[in-house]
Amino acid sequence: IVEDIEEILGIVPFIFTILRDRPDIFVLSTIADYKTSRPKSLDPKTAELVTIAAAAASEADSCLKVHIGAALKEGVSRDQILDTLLIAAMIGKTRILASSLRQFRDACGVE
Repeated sequence: IVEDIEEILGIVPFIFTILRDRPDIFVLSTIADYKTSRPKSLDPKTAELVTIAAAAASEADSCLKVHIGAALKEGVSRDQILDTLLIAAMIGKTRILASSLRQFRDACGVE
């Protein structure tokens, strides 16, 4: 599963390196997260867009950066990512918008 996650995200998440010290928790957490992040009802592009919206709303900057990269890798367009961030930001307005657009700019550049 770790290899699959690395293939999807392009990195091994930081939390994996710490949770490996607790193999029982690591295995359960990793399997649950893997299955949750790739549900059968959503294609990978949609799953990444949902994850981007959730990461933006949660102010999870590291997750946002990783999942913007994963979305781009899955073929999600720059405009789709930007529109997802704008929808998430509409709920929380400027607090979410400022943080998420910094991550977007850093990951995708500014045209």
